[in-house]
Amino acid sequence: MQTIAVKAKDIEGERKWYLVDAKDIVLGRLASEVARRLRGKHKPIFTNHLDTGDFIIVVNAEKVKLTGNKWEQKNYYRHSGYMGGLKTTQAKKLRDEKPEQIIQFAVRGMLPKNRLGRKQLKKLKIYAGGNHPHQAQTPQPLEIKG
Repeated sequence: MQTIAVKAKDIEGERKWYLVDAKDIVLGRLASEVARRLRGKHKPIFTNHLDTGDFIIVVNAEKVKLTGNKWEQKNYYRHSGYMGGLKTTQAKKLRDEKPEQIIQFAVRGMLPKNRLGRKQLKKLKIYAGGNHPHQAQTPQPLEIKG
């Protein structure tokens, strides 16, 4: 038995496009499956130092679910870099203003914190409504239970 060493040129033809409808899916379950597909861990050719993942299109980001009282209690933080520059945004307010960012923050937290993770995050396309401009790529529907 031999171990196959996958190279970057072998991966380029292997990428697929998947379409995920986020309506009524719990955020954590959605983010973990999307991160797994972006990394390529579902493929037998997975190599941890290469980007072997697929492209993911997420639609209906505004209809994603959070359990319990997280819409009121969950906060997202950012810092301006100045003294006392910590800013907080409640999840409910972020859903109203930029619903795509809720999913992006969750998926980013599950990817590697390096150049590879930033490259993999660029393959994630998130849209608040049900329409997307990627019909030419013929994305396959991906069913996520949750």
